[in-house]
Amino acid sequence: MPIKDFLIILVGVSVLMFVCRVAPVVLLKGRDLPDGVKRALGYIPAAAFAALVANDLFDPADFAAGVDPMTWAGPLIAAVVVAVVGFKTKSMAWCVVSGVASLAVVMYVPGLIM
Repeated sequence: MPIKDFLIILVGVSVLMFVCRVAPVVLLKGRDLPDGVKRALGYIPAAAFAALVANDLFDPADFAAGVDPMTWAGPLIAAVVVAVVGFKTKSMAWCVVSGVASLAVVMYVPGLIM
């Protein structure tokens, strides 16, 4: 690809991204959003994180016949532990600690699973 074409695409994409990120801030500045919209916007970080986690936990290739169960069972068990700790403590720090610890135990203790 010639450098001229690359620079045209780079500038075009950069301008488009800038407009998409700045336009809502400029257009909504000083306006009060309805309570339903505010509540819905509060779920965006959790939904985005859940989508990323689900994408890593439930890869169809990991459930194929002949695949070692440790490739999918370990992270799934750690996710369940994190969910329980999260509901009980409501603490991100304890979720991180319990997730790392449970994954380490499940993945590195021989014979724990299968």
